[in-house]
Amino acid sequence: MLARGFHLKDRQEGAIYQFSPLALDGRAMGLEQFRGRVLLIVNTASQCGFTPQYAGLEKLYRTFKERGFAVLGFPCNQFGGQEPGSAAEIEAFCEAKYGLSFPLFAKIEVNGAGAHPLYRFLKHEQPGTLGILGVRRIKWNFTKFLVDRQGNVVERFGPSAAPRALAAKIERLLDSPR
Repeated sequence: MLARGFHLKDRQEGAIYQFSPLALDGRAMGLEQFRGRVLLIVNTASQCGFTPQYAGLEKLYRTFKERGFAVLGFPCNQFGGQEPGSAAEIEAFCEAKYGLSFPLFAKIEVNGAGAHPLYRFLKHEQPGTLGILGVRRIKWNFTKFLVDRQGNVVERFGPSAAPRALAAKIERLLDSPR
């Protein structure tokens, strides 16, 4: 949720840490615990043509986690009903098929009136290529947001952006001063 008194029009460094989405197991997981890390926030789905990107996301996570990087996955069923499973089913699928070890959160909506406040914030900070036309919607599963160590949302990538293609950008952010 947004911290009391915070509004999307306010741009302040580290604002992302004010959110506490629910983890896949239902407990609140404050993003504050990721302060100082480079983050890649991704809306995911288990039955999508882009689902094999889980493997690339896990590889990025394992490659860079010791340097202060984390992938945060947010299952979403808004696109073609491609994430219909329960939390337990999502977890079992991700572990069995991809050996995921990065944090997964409870299923959310990323667009519309029911959009999670974190995603409203992410889209406000990086509206995407159509943002200049006032269109900030997430187009599909596996849209990615890159966040620097200071908590600034620095770039948005569409679903077709392969995780391996983001490695150099992640590395630059990891190498930049804190």
